[in-house]
Amino acid sequence: MDDRTAIPSAPRILEAGDGVVMGDPDGVRDRFMIDGADAGGRFALVQHLFAPRALAAPLHRHHREDEYTYVLFGRIGAVLGDDEVVAEPGDLVFKPRNQWHTFWNAGDEPAAVLELISPSGLEELFRQLGRLTEPPTPEQIAGMAAPYECDADPEGTQRIVERHGLRF
Repeated sequence: MDDRTAIPSAPRILEAGDGVVMGDPDGVRDRFMIDGADAGGRFALVQHLFAPRALAAPLHRHHREDEYTYVLFGRIGAVLGDDEVVAEPGDLVFKPRNQWHTFWNAGDEPAAVLELISPSGLEELFRQLGRLTEPPTPEQIAGMAAPYECDADPEGTQRIVERHGLRF
């Protein structure tokens, strides 16, 4: 059987304190809940924990994955192509492949979302970014994103940061 299609047969519960958490406490931390290997490569699940006014990622687009962002608490702003939206608890934001997008905590209180990535793989880029000890340059982000068929727009990112008073 192919490892990408194998799924553990035993029941598994990820408890509230489980999962590796990486990232900047003053920005966005990522809690890795289900890795692609756990789901046969079909999807990955990451919880993003936002400090107030934190931008999750540069304005970007990926060519292989769709992302679904379910808001647990707080208010999440997002650019989706040419549109800008705000999502509240219980809302689901769909970010299809090949669409420019980014998202952020639109409030002055912490926020959290569940991010479903399908198929899996892009969560590995989140891990790489979470290991950085200094903010990456636009060139570093572009170099890290390229193997994942992901493009970044530093100038567009800066406009969003300035327009909403965000930290990235």
